[in-house]
Amino acid sequence: MIYDGPELARCTANYAALSPVSILKRVERVHPELPAQIHGRIRRNWGEVTTRCKRLASALTKRGIGKGDTVALIAPNIPEALECALAVPMTGAVLNANNVRLDAATIGYILKHGEAKVLLVDSEFSAMAADAVVQSGHDLLIVDIEDSEGPGGERIGALTYDQLLSEGDEEFPYTLPDDEWNALALNYTSGTTGRPKGVVYSHRGAWTNAVNNVVTWEMPHHPVYLWTLPLFHCNGWCFPWTVTLLAGTHVFLRAPRAGAIYDAFADHGVTHLCGAPIIMSMIAGASEAEKRAFDQKIRMMTAAAPPPPPVIAAMEAMGISVTHVYGLTEVYGPAVVCAEKPGWTDLPLSERVRLKSRQGVAYELEEDVLVLDPETGTPVPWDGETQGEIVFRGNIVMKGYLKQPDATVEAFRGGWFWSGDIGVHHPDGYVEIRDRAKDIIISGGENISSIEVENALYTHSAVAQVAVVAMPDQKWGEVPCAFVELAEGATVAEDDLLQHARERLAGFQRPKKIVFGELPKTTTGKIRKHELRAWIKAEVAAG
Repeated sequence: MIYDGPELARCTANYAALSPVSILKRVERVHPELPAQIHGRIRRNWGEVTTRCKRLASALTKRGIGKGDTVALIAPNIPEALECALAVPMTGAVLNANNVRLDAATIGYILKHGEAKVLLVDSEFSAMAADAVVQSGHDLLIVDIEDSEGPGGERIGALTYDQLLSEGDEEFPYTLPDDEWNALALNYTSGTTGRPKGVVYSHRGAWTNAVNNVVTWEMPHHPVYLWTLPLFHCNGWCFPWTVTLLAGTHVFLRAPRAGAIYDAFADHGVTHLCGAPIIMSMIAGASEAEKRAFDQKIRMMTAAAPPPPPVIAAMEAMGISVTHVYGLTEVYGPAVVCAEKPGWTDLPLSERVRLKSRQGVAYELEEDVLVLDPETGTPVPWDGETQGEIVFRGNIVMKGYLKQPDATVEAFRGGWFWSGDIGVHHPDGYVEIRDRAKDIIISGGENISSIEVENALYTHSAVAQVAVVAMPDQKWGEVPCAFVELAEGATVAEDDLLQHARERLAGFQRPKKIVFGELPKTTTGKIRKHELRAWIKAEVAAG
């Protein structure tokens, strides 16, 4: 072929690995004077932030951290969490940002399974982290992050974050990975088993979804982005790199609160934010004392359960446009968007909300999203009725599950990533979820494994069988509800069983209601969870 000659070969002049590292390099060169971080009293421009990132990368490298090493992080939405997302990829290492709500045993497992060599931890979570390190049985360097805007806490590390930065060189070179398929991040998801799965992201995938966010959301240069979505959740849906790419301003909140959100709207001119529907409810339901006026138009991206119609109406009335998205940790966060078509804004609110509550269509840079028959692997009819499993294919699908080859092969069967979510395809091409085959409960944007909750309740001597399903909740979207069949002759009060759960599960994982009675089963003894969901639905309808 005439196009295979040596004169057309790939070389350093015409090929570079796709990586978020290039994003930071460009913003330092072009916009060093623009604001980058706002956190309480902290104000830094992009020149200052890139210097800190290069110092962090340099210091980690001097301590032996390099390609394929895992750097773990336990921190809320603070500048240091952003700096880790930008700096760790420069070293070739892999960032493992962890959910601060998890218990010590789970974090301990993650540290061991991910073979972390460094743990950076905000001092608010030092007690839990210290316990987790002991339980991991893993020897690693601990670095204390002392946030000036935080509540403080005991130091457990060998040095502080600022001391680590002082060891680094601000002239540390930007180094792209030798292969864009190299691992960049490790994110743990509850999945369908008691043990969390380690989802591995690549440099190529992270770069692709960072650009995807710009295109899908039509983001302008220099947005002012408010961090209400946890930075540890799917690496903040890749927005650490998106906002940096656009030389925007990152506004941080350690924890989302209505008053603080309105202060950010009014004081900093926030233009964009992301979060679960609970954040929308928090904004729409704020008290008059918490609310403040703001002039700018704001765009909010929300995932998890469809936003309630009254909440969407309230948000739009105050000048906040809502975009509904859908995804999973395995696809870098959202990879499906309810793309708004021309003319939707002219529709009655009820119809507009119905359309917006659907999950939607593939992101522009995701290759494809379909609903397939899980038995035949063929697409279901686009009739809005025939159910199948939602599948993904493209550059924003994970590399795979760390140390779990069988689970990876199963997830990728037939050349697709099978989400485990049951949905339909509407005639206009939009996908809508109808059920979750994997029984994942999404509460306030957090994934909860029903099996993990069931296993915790099974440890009580009075419990013979248990099934956990989602129950609608006005605040959190949905919460766990446990159906318990007691052992013969056993008795236990609901409060006692809830206390048992408190001792074994993180707060967001605990069941909010327990229903006692014989569980419906198939002839083979399998619990009929669909009947339990139907019971809950009837109870809700009955008030």
